[in-house]
Amino acid sequence: MNKYILRRIAIAVPLILAIMTIVFVMLRVAVPGDPALLLAGDQATPELIEKIRESLGLNRPIWEQYLIFLRNAAMGDMGISIIHRQPVMDIIFSAFPFTVAVTFYSVTFGTALGLLVGIITAIKRGTWIDNLLMVVIVFFYSIPTFWLGIMLILIFAVGLRILPVQGATTWQHFVLPVATLSVGQATLIARLTRSSMIEILNADFIRTARSKGLPSRKIILVHALKNSLIPIITVVGLSVGGLLGGAVITESIFGLPGVGRLAIEAIGNRDYPMIQATVLMVAITFIFVNLIVDLIYAFVDPRIHYS
Repeated sequence: MNKYILRRIAIAVPLILAIMTIVFVMLRVAVPGDPALLLAGDQATPELIEKIRESLGLNRPIWEQYLIFLRNAAMGDMGISIIHRQPVMDIIFSAFPFTVAVTFYSVTFGTALGLLVGIITAIKRGTWIDNLLMVVIVFFYSIPTFWLGIMLILIFAVGLRILPVQGATTWQHFVLPVATLSVGQATLIARLTRSSMIEILNADFIRTARSKGLPSRKIILVHALKNSLIPIITVVGLSVGGLLGGAVITESIFGLPGVGRLAIEAIGNRDYPMIQATVLMVAITFIFVNLIVDLIYAFVDPRIHYS
């Protein structure tokens, strides 16, 4: 197991390096705009713009900027934010807990709701309950995240005035963002759980368990659900990265001071160090989550082992 973990970490290093390289090159080659011009303003003289570019190190060749970037990143220094004029890692570390909290609660509630709905639809397959829930699942699965967030704001914040919109000081501020992200997670898990459970419920060992007189609850939760968890766990792990990406839009809609909102502001202001650091943080988190998912496989299914 330890060798497997070390091997995965070794593989992650060149992957992270490739991500950092792509982001670095894309920002300077494919993304239009000059951070120095944004800082100097429209009325700035060419001399002032060039002076700002020199202070930011943007007047150096791209290959030299890249080597400096790699050297500093290897020492944990992702640079100074062009807009905030503070170390970007200090800013991200103060914002990252909000993104982690929204993602964690969204994954937790969305997965729990999706498992519940998926089990019900599998048990009631072909009945009006199954048909009704499938219509609801397809409906909410088709709704864009940003539109759902806006609708929730109009209903619960503007119309009913029972939940706040902006900020992150109380638990009420997280209700609408978590609900927005949980819906898509729940519909995805529900569809996968239903298909997996239907296949497992028709298996021979389930019929054997029923012939032995085991309670239906034990058959469903212990035998059927446990054998359906591998694909569900895979999707949950992958959806963490999706929710981290979805948080970019959700945090902007609800005004949460998370990494997603920092990324949007950084892109608009051509804040290269901030963009690079936020992408790197999300990439490392996604790689770490996938490692945890692989380790959970062995816990759920004893037939899986890493040696």
